[in-house]
Amino acid sequence: MSAPSEPGPDPVADPIPRRDPTPLVVPPVTLEGDLVRLVPLTPAHAAGLTALAEPEVFEHYNVVLGTRADLEGFIAQALAAAERGTECPFAILERATGEVLGTTRYLDIQREHRTLEIGHTWLGRRAWRSGVNTECKALLLAHAFEVLGVMRVQFKTNRRNTRSRAAIERLGARFEGILRQHLLIRGGQVRDSAYYSILDTEWPEVKARLERLRTGR
Repeated sequence: MSAPSEPGPDPVADPIPRRDPTPLVVPPVTLEGDLVRLVPLTPAHAAGLTALAEPEVFEHYNVVLGTRADLEGFIAQALAAAERGTECPFAILERATGEVLGTTRYLDIQREHRTLEIGHTWLGRRAWRSGVNTECKALLLAHAFEVLGVMRVQFKTNRRNTRSRAAIERLGARFEGILRQHLLIRGGQVRDSAYYSILDTEWPEVKARLERLRTGR
């Protein structure tokens, strides 16, 4: 049986794209929108995140966080990854009140390839279906493409997490496929991961889409 061919134009005939080979650097930063401020995650955010840690929030998350110790460990792991240069974690604060709404981050930062992932995002239930998640993603995407100069942003989520997949697709990210039996989570559950991405060449269209979502036009 012959191997399936790649869809679209002949990959051999396509011109080879090129990008700036300078290694990617992702320093801590504060990003501000209409609804939220994304600030560098610190141990001081543990209490606020603990107050949001209800079981429903982690229905499809790799681990269940419930106690202050859980959240302190979660933050410590994120900060250790930041020290290694592979992640850049944020606390999500409500702009109007300063209240902690959740957390998100850049992760899988590939310095030599100028790519990264947006993920480890979770919000307290009060922020669900509020526009907070969409604005967070818009802020992170704009910073990644327009300031950091990445060439690809990746998203992945549990194949069964229909709410997360719908939110990613709503951004305009392209579905790339399912990585089968990708992870063991929660003490032995097998997780298939759905992968999505946005490329730098697609960002202008995605940015316009996000602006339409924000304004309702």
